[in-house]
Amino acid sequence: MYAKDGKIHEARGIFECLPERDVVSCTAIISGYAQLGLDQEALELFCQFQDEGMQSNYVTYTSVLTALSGLAALDHGKQVHNHLLRSEVPSFVVLQNSLIDMYSKCGNLTYARRIFDNMHERTVISWNAMLVGYSKHGEGREVLQLFNLMRDENKVKPDSVTVLAVLSGCSHAGLEDKGMDIFYDMTSGKIGVEPDTKHYGCVVDLLGRAGRVEEAFEFIRKLPFEPSAAIWGCLLGACNVHLNVDIGEFVGHRLLEIEPENAGNYVILSNLYASAGRWEEVRSLRDLMLKKTVRKEPGRSWIELDQILHTFHASDCSHPRRKEVSAKVQELSVRFKEAGYVPDLSCVLHDVDEEQKEKILLSHSEKLALCFGLIASPESVPIRVIKNLRICVDCHNFAKYISKIYGREVSLRDKNRFHRIVGGKCSCGDYW
Repeated sequence: MYAKDGKIHEARGIFECLPERDVVSCTAIISGYAQLGLDQEALELFCQFQDEGMQSNYVTYTSVLTALSGLAALDHGKQVHNHLLRSEVPSFVVLQNSLIDMYSKCGNLTYARRIFDNMHERTVISWNAMLVGYSKHGEGREVLQLFNLMRDENKVKPDSVTVLAVLSGCSHAGLEDKGMDIFYDMTSGKIGVEPDTKHYGCVVDLLGRAGRVEEAFEFIRKLPFEPSAAIWGCLLGACNVHLNVDIGEFVGHRLLEIEPENAGNYVILSNLYASAGRWEEVRSLRDLMLKKTVRKEPGRSWIELDQILHTFHASDCSHPRRKEVSAKVQELSVRFKEAGYVPDLSCVLHDVDEEQKEKILLSHSEKLALCFGLIASPESVPIRVIKNLRICVDCHNFAKYISKIYGREVSLRDKNRFHRIVGGKCSCGDYW
């Protein structure tokens, strides 16, 4: 009860006072942490209970797989899967769905699809998990093929999440015309799902990512309801990417009225002003954030090696090998420049000189995690980095040079999608 109410400390306090613990109480506390996004804590508890000899059931495994999905901890995920295969836990559909979700979010679509294809029974959640996996990886054509297979089999009816996954997959892959066809099928009743605000927001994102910002703006103005903050937020993000200051300024101020406590809106509007060189407006927005005590989420990146998560923040010296990592970043910057790498200074949204901008770029958490992976993992192992925010263009380019020059596969997962880089080429096609 406390965990579902978001009061995890109270839940943990009661758990610690239990005279006896069984699989139900242990599973309840693991699930509480996992559902609240406290993935590291959920994983640590699961490992502790395993060491203490707890016999897990399918609910326990489902909960820990949820945590592993959030952490993108593939090595741990494989270990849990192997443990499952050796155990006598029945292979319930909900557990198989969790495995599909975990492998997809850990960047291994091959394993996810293998589980999906071998399922004797599939629910709509099974289809959705696989569709969302392809969508997050920018595999738009696979999304459409799987969706068509689902409709052809006609055993499971699509739901709202299904169509969201398809629209999102089209958006991330630059298939805006296909996505609009799906949306029109939806509004005409051919799919059997009524569009809601999330579907309309996905259309705005679809058009905005494709650079059709004015069209997306007109689409919002013609909506049959008052646009939500999420819908305006999709358009603001597109304005920032495509540097449409006029529409972006209107949308940004509209968002500041709707949700003045959301730091993301201030940051994106500030970035848009900075890109246009309007530093006075940037300073005004930062002052307004201080006045309203609005704090932006700090960027962080992490990488799993030998089942240990290593986390990096920009300008953070807490990692024990930080000096070695920073030296490697500097070394690679020089080497990559000789190979044609040019730092994208537009990614630094501060009013400083070019030398300082380049220094700021080299301290980005993504680069630190990538270089740690390069020096700390075997050459045959892919480098898998996770970022809590959107990865910047310069770090994306930096990762491509690591892949090209060192012959390493690189997997980058940010808050929106995956980037799989092999031989210097990314699965996103530089479109995200």
